[in-house]
Amino acid sequence: MTSSAEPTTRVPVTSSAEPSSRLPLLLACGGAFLAFLDVTITNLAVPDLGGDFSVGVTSLSWVVTLYTILFAALLAPAGRLADVVGRRRLFVAGVTTFTVASLLAALAPTFGVLLAARAVQGVGAALMMPASLAFVLADTPPARRTAAIGLWSASAAVAAAAGPALGGVLVDAFDWRVLFCINVPIGAWLAYRAWSLPTAAEAGGPLPDALGTALVAGSVGLVVLGVTEGEQWGWSSAATLASLAGGAVLGAAALYRSGRARVPAIETALWRSRTYASANVVSLLFGVALYASLLLGVLFLTSVWRYSALEAGFAMTPAAAWAAVVGVAIGRSERKPSPAALVSGGALMIGVTSVALALWVPADPHFVTAWLPGGFGLGFGMGAVSVGVSSAAALSVAPEKFAAATGLNIAARQVGGALGVAILAVIVDGYTPADGVEPFQLGYWLMAAACFGAAIAGLRLVLPAAATTVAAGAATAGAAAPGASPGATEAIASPTAAAAAVSTAPATTGGH
Repeated sequence: MTSSAEPTTRVPVTSSAEPSSRLPLLLACGGAFLAFLDVTITNLAVPDLGGDFSVGVTSLSWVVTLYTILFAALLAPAGRLADVVGRRRLFVAGVTTFTVASLLAALAPTFGVLLAARAVQGVGAALMMPASLAFVLADTPPARRTAAIGLWSASAAVAAAAGPALGGVLVDAFDWRVLFCINVPIGAWLAYRAWSLPTAAEAGGPLPDALGTALVAGSVGLVVLGVTEGEQWGWSSAATLASLAGGAVLGAAALYRSGRARVPAIETALWRSRTYASANVVSLLFGVALYASLLLGVLFLTSVWRYSALEAGFAMTPAAAWAAVVGVAIGRSERKPSPAALVSGGALMIGVTSVALALWVPADPHFVTAWLPGGFGLGFGMGAVSVGVSSAAALSVAPEKFAAATGLNIAARQVGGALGVAILAVIVDGYTPADGVEPFQLGYWLMAAACFGAAIAGLRLVLPAAATTVAAGAATAGAAAPGASPGATEAIASPTAAAAAVSTAPATTGGH
C-alpha cells in the first residue's frame, strides 16, 4: 500500500518458518518497545529532575513535549523515507540515533543538554517506528503475519503499561539517569542485529519535503512555547504573542506548501473526506487528554498524596494495563462496534470519569475507593477510542492512502499531546501544598472538555460501505493492537505501508 505519489516496492516474502526468519519480528518488537517505553517511563523522572536542575513544571514539561513534537513532525515523512533508503537502513539509523541520544540524556550535565537529547530521541523514534513495522509486514510469512502484527503491537502496549512501574522502581532504587541508561544496551543490540539483515530493494524517488516538515515542527514548537511560557512572560506580552502568531504563520505556510509539494509533509487532500477530517479532530482532542493524564497522574500522586516514585509508578500501572486489555478485547470480539460507537462511547467514559475526579479527588490517599476506579474508567475509554479512531482514519480513505492517512492521524494526536502537556504545566506550575487539589481539579476539567469534544466529533465517523468489507477481512489484525490499522494485513511489503499499522500504542499509556 503506497500513496499515489509513491512507487510501489514489492519485497519477496519468504514462507520459511526457520528460526532466522523470526529475527526481523524480534527487532521490530524491540524497536516498538523502546519507543513507547520512553513515553511513560520518563514521567516518573519529573519530580527528581525539578530538584536536580532547579526548574519549574513549565520547563520540565519540555522533557516530554520536545520528544512529542519531533515525533509528530517526522513520523509521516519517515514512512516515505523508508521507501527511498530501505527499511533496514532506516531502522538502524533510527535505533542508533535513539540510543546515542539516550546516552547523552543519561549523562546530561545541564537541563539544556537533557532537552536537546530528548529532541534527538524523538527524531530517532520517528525514524525507527515505520521501519520496525515494515519488518513485520515484509519479512514475516503470510500465514504468520497477523500473529506477528499482534506481537509487535503487544510489545508496544507492554512497554507503555510497564513504564510507570519500571520507572518508579529505577528512580526509587537508583537515579533518574538510569531511566535513559537502560535504552543503551537494548538499542546497541538492535542496531547490530538489524545491520546483519539482508538489504531489500528500495523504490527510490524523491525525499519527503524537508521545508514542509520543518515548517510543521516550527509551527507546533512555537505554539507550545507560547502556551507553556505565557504565564511567566505574560499573556499579552510581545514574546507570547509573537510565539503564538509565529506558530500560526508557520502552520499556514506548511499547509500552503503541502498543497503543492510532490511529496508533501501533510497530505491535505485527505481532509476532503468528512470521516477522515473528523478522525483527525478526535485524535487531536484525545491527545490533549491522554498526554495530560500521564503527567497529571504523576504530579498528583507525588505532590498531593506524597507517594514515592516507586508507589506512583505502580499506582499508574492499572489504568495503562486496562487500556491495553480493553483495546485487544474489542479487536478480538466477533461483533465489532462501529468506529463512531467506540470513539464516542470511549470519549464519554473518559470525560465522565474526569468530571467525577474533578468534583471529588481527595486530598488524602484513597487508592482503592478513588484512584483505582478512576483508572479503570479512563483505561476503558482510552482503549475504546484507540481502536475506533485508528480504524476510522485508515478505512475512510483509499487503500493506497492508508500509510499517509494513519501517519497524519498519529501526528494529530502527538500535536494534541504536546498542547495538553503545555496547558497542564501552566495549570500546576508553582504548586504548593497550600493550593490543595484545586490545580489538579482544573487538569481533570481540561481532560473532560477535550474528551466531550472528541465524543461529538466521533459521531461523524461514518465509514463507506466498501470500508466495512475491508474491516471485516482485516479484523484480526486490528484486534492485535489497540488502534492498529485493520488494513495492515493486506500490505504487500511496501515499507511505507508500515505507517498504516503504526496506530496508537501510545494510547495504551493512559494513566491519570
